[in-house]
Amino acid sequence: MTYRTVVMYMEIGCFVSCLCGWILVCSTLPTEYWTFSEVGSIVLTTSNYYSNLWRDCISDTTGVSDCKDYPSMLALPVYLHACRALAVCAVITGFFGGVVTLIGMKCTKIGGSDIANARVTFAGGITYLVSGFCGMITYSWWANRIISEFVDPNFRAQKFELGAAVFVGWGGSILLIAGGTVLTTFAGKEGLPSSSSDRPRRPISYATARTRRTYMLPASSSRVTLVPPLFYEGRKSRATRATTKTGRTFSGDSFV
Repeated sequence: MTYRTVVMYMEIGCFVSCLCGWILVCSTLPTEYWTFSEVGSIVLTTSNYYSNLWRDCISDTTGVSDCKDYPSMLALPVYLHACRALAVCAVITGFFGGVVTLIGMKCTKIGGSDIANARVTFAGGITYLVSGFCGMITYSWWANRIISEFVDPNFRAQKFELGAAVFVGWGGSILLIAGGTVLTTFAGKEGLPSSSSDRPRRPISYATARTRRTYMLPASSSRVTLVPPLFYEGRKSRATRATTKTGRTFSGDSFV
């Protein structure tokens, strides 16, 4: 199996991994179970409170449930606005990462040369990494907030616990980060240029010195013209060629 085939199967596996992670991250946005709390009022009735980035919900054992959006956007805490923005960025960057990676993969043959496809795949891997880190920051920040309020003895309001959506989001973010890291590693080795020190240097010749004007005229009063050697083995001199062309030679006594 050639190296190109191995890289092609690796790109397919990473693309599937990142696509699954992006789907998991997208599935957490409409899910209400980011946090939940169970409160038992009487023996037969138990109320369940759960919420997400957009609304608060309540349900009881009788089957009655109701959800209400947050009434004011400006009255929300800062961390909730930041989590919303990061979650939306994770979804958007994951979508564009999938499109760019699909174009640059070796099995699609949409791009041009192998180097151009590798650079496109590298850009898609970077986009997947951005999506994964945005999702990881969102769920970690949300979980840290809930856990800090739950273990704080001075917090007197209703305490919540982590919902299933947070764990699903963590799993999707890990898949995005892992797939994007492998894509950038292999595509970067093939598509990014190496350093100039690794390239073989061109040997110095008269033509390069004359072109770059790196030679210097000797310091003398007479004018000296530097020319390349004109005589090589197998060539005739100018006098010989002139003699051959005219067919005869003249001496000084012929004109007396």
